[in-house]
Amino acid sequence: MEIACLDLEGVLIPEIWIAFAERTGIPDLRATTRDIPDYDRLMRQRLRLLEEHRLGLPDIQAVIGAMSPLPGAAEFLNWMRERFQVVILSDTYYEFATPLMRQLGYPTLMCNRLAVDGTGRVVGYRLRQPDQKREAVKAFHGLNFRVIAAGDSYNDTAMLTEADAGILFCPPDNVVREFPQFPVTHDYSELRNAFVEARRGLTES
Repeated sequence: MEIACLDLEGVLIPEIWIAFAERTGIPDLRATTRDIPDYDRLMRQRLRLLEEHRLGLPDIQAVIGAMSPLPGAAEFLNWMRERFQVVILSDTYYEFATPLMRQLGYPTLMCNRLAVDGTGRVVGYRLRQPDQKREAVKAFHGLNFRVIAAGDSYNDTAMLTEADAGILFCPPDNVVREFPQFPVTHDYSELRNAFVEARRGLTES
């Protein structure tokens, strides 16, 4: 039996921080793991910008409340659930993701938590565990599952490497150049076909 591990932002939903940057007019908040491989450095930059501009969790959640999954994402996820056991592995936060999970039919999501004070100020973040995407794939292997994974950013490449088969979905050119070992897909039709091909390859090996 195969488990499909999917990234969330950039694969099923838009990038939350980019949407927030566009709403607030703060260009430096557009940076994501597609740009900065070091997640701690990226989050410290985000927390600093939130503090400088006196923005908190309610401000971010107001933007998320108006967001929707990427076009075709819900249909793709339903197709995947009929053929694979699907787990979403994300570096986002439960405080961000819940409204969008509702629109996707509440798939299984493993992500992180924010540290928020009584005024709604975001004071830090708590990882579920270091390198959690790779560690989750290792744990599934320990349960004798084969894993096919898909993501778009630097922070997905450890997961893709650890998986039995890894697939890039709409990645930036810099990630494609640095990780040429992974097949690249550009829409959900291509991604579906890549999962089917990956399963066939695992079955035949």
